[in-house]
Amino acid sequence: MDDSANTSPWPPKAPSLIHNWLSLLGLIVAAGSFFAVLYLLAIDFFAQFSNPYMGILTYFVAPFFLITGLILVVVGIIMERHRLVQRGRVALTLFPIIDLNRPRHRKLLGSLGGFAVVFFLLTAIGSYRSYHFTESTQFCGRTCHAVMRPEFTAYQNSPHTRVTCTECHIGSGATWFVRSKLSGSYQVYATLFDKYPRPIPIPVKNLRPAQETCEQCHWPQKFYGAVEKVSTHFKYDEKNSPWTVELLLKVGGGDPTHGPVGGIHWHMNVANKVEYIATDEARQKIAWIRFTDSKGNATVYEAKENKLKPAQLAGASVRRMDCIDCHNRPTHIFRSPDEAVDSAMALGRIDPALPSIKKNAVDALAAEYQTTTEALQKITDLLTKKYASANPATVQRAIAELQKIYQANFFPEMKSRWKVYPNNIGHLEWSGCFRCHDGQHASAEGKTISVDCNSCHTIIAQGAGTDLKTLSAQGFEFQHPSEDLADAWKGQKCSDCHNGGSM
Repeated sequence: MDDSANTSPWPPKAPSLIHNWLSLLGLIVAAGSFFAVLYLLAIDFFAQFSNPYMGILTYFVAPFFLITGLILVVVGIIMERHRLVQRGRVALTLFPIIDLNRPRHRKLLGSLGGFAVVFFLLTAIGSYRSYHFTESTQFCGRTCHAVMRPEFTAYQNSPHTRVTCTECHIGSGATWFVRSKLSGSYQVYATLFDKYPRPIPIPVKNLRPAQETCEQCHWPQKFYGAVEKVSTHFKYDEKNSPWTVELLLKVGGGDPTHGPVGGIHWHMNVANKVEYIATDEARQKIAWIRFTDSKGNATVYEAKENKLKPAQLAGASVRRMDCIDCHNRPTHIFRSPDEAVDSAMALGRIDPALPSIKKNAVDALAAEYQTTTEALQKITDLLTKKYASANPATVQRAIAELQKIYQANFFPEMKSRWKVYPNNIGHLEWSGCFRCHDGQHASAEGKTISVDCNSCHTIIAQGAGTDLKTLSAQGFEFQHPSEDLADAWKGQKCSDCHNGGSM
């Protein structure tokens, strides 16, 4: 009987290396994760995830457990083989012996080959899908919801809502993609261990140059001419007196082949080159400016006060002006209480007939609150108390609108609001244009940068109701709506008084 048992040409069957608790545990984890990955991939292909956490589960969590399970299987096999070698049950060899003449080995190798093909196919698909998932707006804005909630909310209410985050923050090309992922690694760490600043600091130091992002859609050589802008403001008096200013913004252009060079877009880096040195992190205090024309002639303008010393100038970082230096809030726009309430009243969402509603609404929004919940409740309490005798429906509409404004622009948990994020378009609530065009920057020859308002816009109508001055192509001199000021406002920056809250 023994002789017949030994007639097989193959050596005795070696003990199975996979029969150990670690490898079996790994098989269970890997098998469960494998089917989870297949199921979640199928859902994503046919239904598309709207929840970013489903994407994280599909492309990060489930694959992590799948790979962990496979690693456990391999580690268990190595440990089991080592144990059997010590007991003398298997021979000590550097690599497993594979004999394709043996049916069992052929079946095993075929099974492993088939699994490898499926595994690598899923890996390729998963890698491709995970790349696109991490580039999505949902991932950027909603995954780290506590941190990015202010930016994501402002983004959804911005003119660039249909532009993905990565188109501006990363752009095309492998170099910036790698840089963004390296930067993102620290951001993940900061989020997990609560190391992120509140609010998120600006400007973004590693933001890609605007020529490589903004100008993929916006054509800097295009001549834009003039653009009409109508703004209706309401005074802080009991009647909420309206005041309308209609401007003709001289957008102009910077390319002589497409139209006359001039206007606001004269600053574009087409024929001109403007460089500057800021003395603060937010780039609001400009101490040094260099303008180079198309012929290469350079003129340097320096601030008359707080002039940089030679040593400071030598060690300073010179920045070339681009779109973002004026359009610095193109997407993450946090509206001030004054601006938001004016807009709501002009659109009829808040009834201007409510006495002093402009001042009360602005005060309610501008107050400091610890949480959003507290803010919404106190806004309700304030207006309910102030207008106890008014039409309840009118008051409730005003409360609902103010709460909506607050939730879209104010984020106390992240300390994000209009006060911490300058807006350089215009010059009403921030210095904006007046950072350079203030009459305080002069060249060595004594020439100063223009402070003439008509260089950038013309007032073609202003006033209120029947007092509204009719349209004029020649334009009007600005008339301040507050009669008490007379000409006292002249020679001051608008932002010296207009701070976005009650004045």
